[in-house]
Amino acid sequence: MTKNNNAAGLCLLVIRSSDLERDAKFYAALGFEFSKHQHGSGPEHFAAESDGLVFEIYPLQNSKPPTTGVRIGFAVDSVDQTVEELVGFGAKVVSEPKDSQWGRRAVLDDLEGHRIEIVAR
Repeated sequence: MTKNNNAAGLCLLVIRSSDLERDAKFYAALGFEFSKHQHGSGPEHFAAESDGLVFEIYPLQNSKPPTTGVRIGFAVDSVDQTVEELVGFGAKVVSEPKDSQWGRRAVLDDLEGHRIEIVAR
């Protein structure tokens, strides 16, 4: 893959959750520090910022589609340790940690069913 210096940078990721507190704790295991936010009369939600990326967890509402069709990738220091921690929170392993052409990686489903990929930095 070639690098495009004019490519857009990802700056916002929003997922929906049926249990905001639980999922904020789950993603905190990846190093995110969440705080509660509310914009105007919108719903209360959690937000964290890391390297220019704002990661928000909004409540799942009947009028909004679930976000579980999105696959989310995270770079971590230790795939095996991170998988062990996330499984402790209730994540389900889809693909066990193994070495690949992209480095050591694993795939899990979070507590809402979002598919997340963990890869070593």
